[in-house]
Amino acid sequence: MDASPTKFLTPDRADHKVAAGNNLSRQWAAVQDAAAAVAMLAGMPAEKPSQKMRNFPALIRDVDGWQLDLARNQVSDMAAMMQPGLAALLATKARGQNGTSAALTLWHEYVAARDALLALLPESGAMGPRRSA
Repeated sequence: MDASPTKFLTPDRADHKVAAGNNLSRQWAAVQDAAAAVAMLAGMPAEKPSQKMRNFPALIRDVDGWQLDLARNQVSDMAAMMQPGLAALLATKARGQNGTSAALTLWHEYVAARDALLALLPESGAMGPRRSA
């Protein structure tokens, strides 16, 4: 009988990793929905999401270490930026005021943050991300 220790994750740690990934996916989807609403309020046409944008949560989970931590923090920061910004824009619209310039400003902030976040993803060729054994 082999008494060497296994290197499997303990159930608690495995569950935590799955929950963190699900949380990232939910936050990313919420940020994308908020961005679509901001674009509409800014009078911009709907943006077609790129493959990197659609698959971001799955692709970033393949990255480990500081890049994954930075991505999680950045998505949380983006959600914290978009939530009150969108609420303020909706309140402005409800009062019958023009919030187009504010919506454009929030949109540009979102695009800059999103592009910085997508830059954390590893480059992938036509066959997808590079994988090594």
